[in-house]
Amino acid sequence: MGIFERYLTVWVGLAMILGVVLGSVMPGVFQLIAGFEYASVNLVIAVLIWLMIYPMMVNVDFGSLAQVGRRPKGLCITLVVNWLIKPFTMAALGVLFFEVLFRDWVDPTMAREYIAGMILLGVAPCTAMVFVWSQLVKGDANYTLVQVSVNDIIMVFAFAPIAAWLLGVADVVVPWNTLLLSVLLYVVTPLAAGWATRTWLEKHAGRAGKDTADAVAAFTAKVKPLSVMGLVATVVLLFALQAETLLSKPGVIVLIAIPLLIQSYGIFAIAYGWAWAWRVPFNTAAPAALIGTSNFFELAVAVAISLFGLNSGAALATVVGVLVEVPVMLSLVALANRTRARFDARAGITDTL
Repeated sequence: MGIFERYLTVWVGLAMILGVVLGSVMPGVFQLIAGFEYASVNLVIAVLIWLMIYPMMVNVDFGSLAQVGRRPKGLCITLVVNWLIKPFTMAALGVLFFEVLFRDWVDPTMAREYIAGMILLGVAPCTAMVFVWSQLVKGDANYTLVQVSVNDIIMVFAFAPIAAWLLGVADVVVPWNTLLLSVLLYVVTPLAAGWATRTWLEKHAGRAGKDTADAVAAFTAKVKPLSVMGLVATVVLLFALQAETLLSKPGVIVLIAIPLLIQSYGIFAIAYGWAWAWRVPFNTAAPAALIGTSNFFELAVAVAISLFGLNSGAALATVVGVLVEVPVMLSLVALANRTRARFDARAGITDTL
């Protein structure tokens, strides 16, 4: 890992602090940035998120889909947790906390927006950062790639319908055109660009007599600074735009963080416990659980801004998702690594998958 991945919590934390400081000192500048919109999509955020996602999409190998039948239990856990459990538990927790438990502390209109932001986080399984989490637990890189590739393809078709249905259940009016445009911008386009780039790299590597994996690795290493810049700049911008709320209503941040934390640790427990019960080897089980736990917060943030606006409660909820994501995932990585020996010993009782 490079210095960025190794000290990810530090960089994200510094970006958050810088964003709040700049947003407090220069609010007019960031309001000007907020005005650069087309069809309810902020163009600056769109460019930054695209830069952040594209380098990771180059790693998605559609050829790996031929290996879907290899070790099917790990893939089954990932897909069931991501698409049949996680979105609905997130929506249920949002409704439970903001319409029941926190009802007397939060404005009803804002409560619905907070729930909407949480739903968008729950419907967006991790795509980019999962490679970092998998590397930290020394997971099977090829199998992680299979899991991510399958998830991304499902996301193209499932994200908008599930998000729209759950938002409708939460009594939020969803403009379908904006939601579909967001999926096109933040999932389909970078995925297509990543596929085109990878195809070109494969052909170029073949003519040069080089290994495709080496060519892809070399290319992603060159463009990694774009992803880093996109992530840091996005976090700075989001926290700058929410600076007033973050400083004036710290209690709201805590209220939003509580169900997000319960969701994260609960989903990990479900996926990891399921893998334990099925005797899945650690290098498959750990990434499967981490993929289900982590969120594609870049997509959630972008869609929340597109649907509800930069200063909305939904956008704030997704920003809080960014706030809790890194420390939570690092704590789960540490927990997983401490149980590695037990998982491998248990998986060795029967034939490996």
